[in-house]
Amino acid sequence: MTRPLLAANWKMHKGPAEAASFGAEFASLYAPRADRTVVLFPPALSLAALKASLADRADIRIGVQDVHQEAEGAHTGSLSAAMAAQAGAGWVLAGHSERRHEFGDTDEQVAKKVSRILEAGLRPMLCVGEKLEEREGGRLEAVLRRQLEAVLNALTPADAGAITYAYEPVWAIGTGRTASPADAAEAHAILRTILAETTGAVAAAQATVLYGGSVKPSNIGELLSADGVDGGLVGGASLDPESFAAICSAGPGDT
Repeated sequence: MTRPLLAANWKMHKGPAEAASFGAEFASLYAPRADRTVVLFPPALSLAALKASLADRADIRIGVQDVHQEAEGAHTGSLSAAMAAQAGAGWVLAGHSERRHEFGDTDEQVAKKVSRILEAGLRPMLCVGEKLEEREGGRLEAVLRRQLEAVLNALTPADAGAITYAYEPVWAIGTGRTASPADAAEAHAILRTILAETTGAVAAAQATVLYGGSVKPSNIGELLSADGVDGGLVGGASLDPESFAAICSAGPGDT
């Protein structure tokens, strides 16, 4: 996996036909590059169609947006990590703020989900971040520590090293507000400090940490220039193939 890593979270957008159309157009706009990694997170129902549309693009990874914390059972409407793997997913989001705040995912549930993802041989992308009142109340570090340690304390250092992290300030998701490069650098430094305490300094330095929150073509270059930012987790701007291709092609400092 090469940094920067640019990931698209489509949330509840794009059925199979739309996903296939996106894949074909995106592939025509974004040529394979060895200096970065691209991951797409469509709705689970659209995963097969998207994979088929990108069958000749092994450079583009595909994942699902969530899995259940149990391996199987009476959980109507849910998807297990093993099912996601069978369907061809390679990655899974865990702990996205919308899962935490809309669906009530607790830190403990997120930790169990990450364990299931790893057991299934998939790569977890762990999302963490604070609400506006938590940042303004000086609780940024406490929130990140609580969310991270719930997961890291349940894993071996080797398993922790397989996680990709996404810092997403809740106040910047879908709001049009974006953390400044200084805000992002501060949060990413805190995150790496916490990782170093748990997994060691080398693993913390090697960890891939993305920024997520109103990322778009006009600000991705500035964000990639911030200390400790290894890429972006993109929401709304990833729904348009041209927009996301521009993001995936950007470098630090691009405007």
